[in-house]
This record gives sequence, C-alpha cells and structure tokens, in this order.
Amino acid sequence: MKTLFASIILLSPSFVAAQTCYSTVPETTPTARFTLNTDGTVSDSVTGLMWQTCSYGQSYDADTTSCTNSAIKTTWQEALRASVNDRTANYNDWQVPNNKELASILEHSCVTPSINEVIFNGNKSENYWTSTSGVIDPGFAWVYTFDRGLNSLHAKTSNVYLRLVRYED
Repeated sequence: MKTLFASIILLSPSFVAAQTCYSTVPETTPTARFTLNTDGTVSDSVTGLMWQTCSYGQSYDADTTSCTNSAIKTTWQEALRASVNDRTANYNDWQVPNNKELASILEHSCVTPSINEVIFNGNKSENYWTSTSGVIDPGFAWVYTFDRGLNSLHAKTSNVYLRLVRYED
C-alpha cells in the first residue's frame, strides 16, 4: 500500500516541477522584446526572426493562448523535412534553427525550462534540434537542452524535439 500511495503522489500533476527563475541573473529574453501574434507565431524585435509559439506537433489556441496536442520528437532528417512541409500561419519558409538562432531564445535566468514561458508555450525541458551539423562527425548535430540551456552534439538518428523559425519579412 505504501508503494501505491507513493506512486500516486509522484505522478500527481501538482508535483510537476515548475520553472525556476533567478532575479540575480539578468534576463536574456525579456518579454518586451517579443510580439506574440495571434496566428501562433512570435516576432523577435532583436533578431528579426519569427518563431513558432509552440513546439513542433502542437497547435496554438489563440483563445486560451496555449498549445494543444503533444509535441513530437523527430530525427534530424525528419526535422528538416518537417520544416519544408510546415504551413503554420500560412508561411511556407519555416526552417530548423541554426545553433546561434536557437541560442538567441534561451533564457539564462531560468531553468526547467530555460526559455521565456510567457512568450513560448509547449516547452519541454529536453533537447531541441538545430540545423548545425557537427564538424568532426557530420552524423551528429547540435542540440540545446531547455532544461538548463546547454548545448551538445547528438546523433542525427536521435529523437529530439523541434521548434521552427523563419526570417520575418
């Protein structure tokens, strides 16, 4: 009975870890920098990039300003194909962000996840693909983990989350 009770407590949604932000660390992605569009996109006034509000596989609900459905993990090749075929907000030029582009939305004052949750929804505190291949071994690509905002190389056959970007007109 103790094991069952402990399992219920550990699986309870009220015990899910919440984002932690530190006021002693300067914000790197202040909310004022972004425009949250009603079509499921976010415009970044600093970089000129437009991001999808939700992780790949999710849909944006403008009424609740939240993401619905589940985020999908893809291999690197699947991520590249997904970007070509994606038509979010009727744009046809989505792409997998490169290493620098994805790093530009990291919120270094927060962890679990290390992203501005007021602007970006449907976040996973896990790895997200970049289009940047490894130099020494092209079978690997760079990812950023939105748990702590760190990057590392992962095999392109790994299943990883994705958030698409485009250059704003």
